Amino acid sequence: MDSDEQQIRALVADWMRASKAGDVDHVLGLMTEDVVFLVPGREPMRKAEFAAASRAQQGAMEIDGRSEIQEVSVSGDMAYAWSRLQVTVTPTGKPAIERKGHTLTVFRKENGRWRLARDANLLA
Repeated sequence: MDSDEQQIRALVADWMRASKAGDVDHVLGLMTEDVVFLVPGREPMRKAEFAAASRAQQGAMEIDGRSEIQEVSVSGDMAYAWSRLQVTVTPTGKPAIERKGHTLTVFRKENGRWRLARDANLLA
């Protein structure tokens, strides 16, 4: 079996692949029910809001990105990772928008499987 760190790295890679493919349901399956996203200039976003926003954008844009994990630390059923993240969003018929910066992500192990529980990004 893979180490916890390998599983977390695989989860992040899976998230990036599913986001690029526009597979909202798969992305939602990678997070806890009580997930919270912290983004500059916005109120915290929960899973239902994330799902609604993602579904509203399906087919209206392409998403591509790269996550370079800098550190993973695991303690029991909790873990965190900080990453350099670059995301390019290309709305249909419009120029691409690129954002990059750092993220701090908290993961929780539920039923033997790591899931994203909290995410704070500083993309600009």
